[in-house]
Amino acid sequence: MLDTLDTMTSHQTTQTMKPATAAKKLGVYLEATPAEFQEGLVTRAELNALQTDPPEWLQELRRNGPHPRPVVAAKLGVSIAGLARGGVTEPLTTEQIDALKDEMPGWLRQERATQAEVRKEAVRIKEKQAEDAQKRAARADENARS
Repeated sequence: MLDTLDTMTSHQTTQTMKPATAAKKLGVYLEATPAEFQEGLVTRAELNALQTDPPEWLQELRRNGPHPRPVVAAKLGVSIAGLARGGVTEPLTTEQIDALKDEMPGWLRQERATQAEVRKEAVRIKEKQAEDAQKRAARADENARS
């Protein structure tokens, strides 16, 4: 039994991920990546190398796009659902995103306001939870003394 455990632990497998997962972690649109990236598996070490020392194609994609929806939403200051409500269903380039910001259509103005409200509410809830936790801790401390 012990021999089996030794052989099991000495054969560590390299952790790999699908290109779609790696692209998501890198914040890039998979279909815009080079064919060799799209066709192979990506190891954890390769992903780390891409993150710490990105090749030119990755720098270019991050700079100019096309960008995936989460990146587009973040650059526009809206939610992914807000993009859909605004009719944005395709990846956008940085130039297209900048044009939308300059144009500031009504849907974008509305979605940004909605997102600002959501963020304010999240802060309010977090502060309330912290306040409630302090009150509970004070009560517990008081009860421990009595």
